[in-house]
Amino acid sequence: MSHLPIHAVLPDLLDALRMHSGAVLVAPPGAGKTTAVAPALLDQPWCNGTVILTSPRRVAARAAAERMAQALGEKPGETIGYLTRLDTKRSARTRVLVMTEAIFVNTVLADPELAGVSAVLFDEAHERHLDSDLGLALALESRAVLREDLRVLVMSATIDGARFRTLLGDDARMIESAGRAHPLQIEWLGAMPQIPVEDAVAKAISTAWREQAGDILAFLPGVREIERTRERLEGRLPNALVLPLHGQVDPAGQRAAIRRDPEGRRRIVLATAIAETSLTLDGVSIVVDAGLSRRAEFDRAAGTTRLVTHRASQAAAAQRAGRAARQGPGVAYRLWEEAGHAGRPAFDPPEMETADLAPLVLALAQWGTGDPGELAWLDPPPAASIAAARSTLAALGALDAEGRITETGSELAKLPLDPQGAACVLFGAEHGVAEDAARLALLLQERGLGGQGEDLEARLARWNADRGARAEANRRLAG
Repeated sequence: MSHLPIHAVLPDLLDALRMHSGAVLVAPPGAGKTTAVAPALLDQPWCNGTVILTSPRRVAARAAAERMAQALGEKPGETIGYLTRLDTKRSARTRVLVMTEAIFVNTVLADPELAGVSAVLFDEAHERHLDSDLGLALALESRAVLREDLRVLVMSATIDGARFRTLLGDDARMIESAGRAHPLQIEWLGAMPQIPVEDAVAKAISTAWREQAGDILAFLPGVREIERTRERLEGRLPNALVLPLHGQVDPAGQRAAIRRDPEGRRRIVLATAIAETSLTLDGVSIVVDAGLSRRAEFDRAAGTTRLVTHRASQAAAAQRAGRAARQGPGVAYRLWEEAGHAGRPAFDPPEMETADLAPLVLALAQWGTGDPGELAWLDPPPAASIAAARSTLAALGALDAEGRITETGSELAKLPLDPQGAACVLFGAEHGVAEDAARLALLLQERGLGGQGEDLEARLARWNADRGARAEANRRLAG
């Protein structure tokens, strides 16, 4: 990893963390921040404990740990480990622990002092996930009250770094790294509203396959579109190696999508937004972008969360196109018009503005505060969403009239589910069907578990019959 651009600024970053307890690292994709920074901290005089690196997604956490371990000539679970809900590799030797943002929130709630932890690194903080914002707020509170020696490093790929620096405190330094300068060509194919998105993407992939050399990464909004695109490509490019990459793919399948084919075959990787950041897909020099993003949005009036498809933001489009030029010159095919690009939103909204905040309010009650204003936020939680979350939690018996966590709320917080799903499991336990309730809750939370569709009985039957790694891991979790 000696050729990574991040190494040019590592001395400044180490100097900043030696003198102060907070810093911001602004580094574009390809700079090497995810894999180079955490190991570099281990020999610092102040770093005698664990370095936690938070990652936005399970696949990214595992891939980052595997790359760092490989650079040290080790296997994951030795110096470098990872911790996700369904897969863990760690040992007494582990000094760098990569974990998902949600697991970090649970970690700091269970141990506000973060005993044995020397530093917490928030990777891809610009994505503004709810658990990332919450985890950062709790880490800063822990540093202010309990752990003055705790180093907090925010790593961002955008100019939001200046706002993060203000949040971390007056003495926090902002270090900026250059990215890789491989040429990137943009091809504007234009929108094709008259045909389904999977047909448009399959057509664009066929064009890229003929015109370019190298592996192809295509971005689609969801799993259903990925499967339909794969079906189209079977007819158009029968000899191509087509691999899906999303959260429902088992670890072996995800590794196959990330790494070059060992037999040298040319790959087409069909991915959701999971591949926008944190991951380097070895051998990819072509990106095909449908220009769509799908995210969960909470409807306060209905009290439900639904998936909504939007145009991808300019920032997301830049991240996606950059995947093609991580290792050399690349080309990105965009399925919209150049003239309309400026009309896209500059950034995706923070999850804080669109998500159900019941998990956040329950976590804050567990932390000991009913007022989000007592913590430091980049953007404070919307008052209306906080009120709706309190109402939901009160109805579940998780909060008392003063907004304090109840015994029931503490029990809900112990389960790796949202409060509503956790309440379902507790209700099932009270009636002697805890495991059945846990499986139903996981079916509702884990997309694609037991297949697609709204028939939970049919999905449960398929899950029970599935002997794959993901199905087995969820069965263990439910038990």
